[in-house]
Parts: sequence; C-alpha cells; structure tokens
Amino acid sequence: MPTLTLLRRSGGTLVASALTVSLVATGGAAQAAPADRGADWLSGRLTGGVIVDGGFPSYGLTIDTTFAMKAIGGHGTDIKQMRNALEQHVGDYIGTGGEKYAGATAKLLVAAQVTGADPRSFGGVNLVRRLNSLVKKKGPAKGRIVDQSKFGDFANTLGQVLAVRGLTRAGSHRAGDARRFLLEQQCQQGFFRLDFSKLKAANQGCGTNSLPDPDATSYAVLELWKTSKGHPAFRSALKRALSWLLDHQRKSGAFIGGTTTATPNSNSTGLAAWALGTAGKCGPAKKAAAWVADLQVGAEPGTSPLAGERGAIAYNRAALKAGERDGITAGTEDSWLRATSQAAPSLLFRHGC
Repeated sequence: MPTLTLLRRSGGTLVASALTVSLVATGGAAQAAPADRGADWLSGRLTGGVIVDGGFPSYGLTIDTTFAMKAIGGHGTDIKQMRNALEQHVGDYIGTGGEKYAGATAKLLVAAQVTGADPRSFGGVNLVRRLNSLVKKKGPAKGRIVDQSKFGDFANTLGQVLAVRGLTRAGSHRAGDARRFLLEQQCQQGFFRLDFSKLKAANQGCGTNSLPDPDATSYAVLELWKTSKGHPAFRSALKRALSWLLDHQRKSGAFIGGTTTATPNSNSTGLAAWALGTAGKCGPAKKAAAWVADLQVGAEPGTSPLAGERGAIAYNRAALKAGERDGITAGTEDSWLRATSQAAPSLLFRHGC
C-alpha cells in the first residue's frame, strides 16, 4: 500500500485533508486570535518549509498546514516556504513513473492554485494534465479518479472532491465528469459516503449498504460551496448535505467522524464547523467552534508539560489530559498536528460568521 495516500486515521478518526476555502473573520482581532494561535503553533513545527511527522517529512500535512494558514490569514513567508518545498518534492508525494496517486495529485493541484503557483508547471509537472489522465473516461465509472499503482487503488470521495475543485478552477474538460461522479456518491439521506464501489462494478453510486461519513460530507460542502455557484443541481446537493450535517450535530456542538469514530473529536467537529460557517450556518458553526476551542492549549505556566505549546489543539478531552500530564510526545505528535491543521480555521467562527 502506498504511503502517500490522501487520508490517514488519527486517534481513530478520519482526517480530511486540503482544507482550502479562504475565510474572512468578521469579529476583528479578538475573533481571529484563537485561530491565529493555532497557525502560530503550526508555524513552529515547520522544518525547512515541511512538517516533519514521526521523523519523516509529511507533504500531505504540509499542504494541510498551508491551507490552514491561508484560511486564517498571515504567515505569507511560511506559505511561500511550504510551496517551494512542495515544488521540490512533487514526485515524492504524487508518485513517479508507473506510480501515480490520484488523491495526492488533486490535493497538490489545489495547493498550487491557492498559493498562486502555476499548476501546469509545478515542480516541472503539469498537475492538470496529470490529474486528467487519472480520471476514468468511459464506462459506469466515468469521471472517477483512479490511482495507477502496483499497490492498488485507494482513491476515495475526499480525493474526488478535490479533483472537482481543482479541475473546475483549471477549466479542465474533465471537470464535469468528475462532478457528476461525485454526486453519485451522495446518498438519498444527504450524506456523502467515503469509499467508492469496486472499479468494475456496474453500479458506481451510493447503495443501500453505504455508510454515512460526516467528514466526507463536511468536506464536500467546505471545498465546493463556492464552486457550486451557477450549478443549481450541484448547489441543491450541497444544501442537502448541509441539512444532514445539521441533523447530526450533537447538543454540545460536536460531531463524530463516522462509524469507526463514534465519539466526538476536534478533527471532525472542526471540519464541520468550517463547512457550516462557509455556507452561512453561523449559529451551528459557532457552537461547533466553541467545542473545539475547549481543546486548545492556552498560556500554560512554565512548569506545565504543555508550556510552549500554546495554540495546539488536542484530538479530544482524553488527549488534552494526556498532554497536560506528559506533554506532546513522539507518540502523540501526529494526532496534535492533524487536529490543529484541520480544526484551527474553525476557530474563526468562535463568535459567529
């Protein structure tokens, strides 16, 4: 299995990547401050423009951090350094030769676009052309992104969302097919499923056994709300996804991450808050952001194990308590990095839209 997949599980939750909508806080410096602190903490984790996770460079996390900083605002120097580092490691992330990873290609395409780079010449690679080549051209799976890898095909709905966003902005002739296939992954109840059908299956759409995925549903709204403007059927689909999210928000404001993460967590709640706020659902977004804010490290005294970690966001209450006891360790750092990069932008909605 390739290590350069779009998704990872952190603390049991599905961690969505490449959060890219630019948000503008309306509450001034006081509203943006918690999000800013999250971005500052992530900045301190950069080494040569790359997030190092478990002793190894993580280009996916680097992109997540880029998108978080773009949403929050500022950190122009950090963003430029990360973009430059990504340009130097394109093949390490999206694959080379016979190895071509569709989700990673879509993610990097969007990264190039939002950072002002030329996606048709990013690190010497035409990302638009590369992604076009990974979109099925005919048959029941027409429009589906597909990995070309000896390890198998691990593309899924999150990568499909990014492909729709990136190809639409690039004016690709494959954008329409990718969009239609994505809409087939939305189930009647309004949620999006995460995993595709088998590639050769006659039915590529959502079936009766498809499980709801809150992260994939939030992700579709977040990434594509603006892209759906001018596409009535597409906007209607995203409104149904919003309704489903609102129906599944807990009284506390929190969200779970799906069938494998049946407890609330900052990754899923942060993603949902970001999506709800982007679509103008300010009250629910504020409530979810408040839940996330309770998991952010404040100004800890110098003797605390979390001293110097101000702005970091824990995955859940248990992770925060462990951090207060032991600090952020080599074994828990991944969870903190992923939670903060995904949830920090949601804090822009701490006091509403």
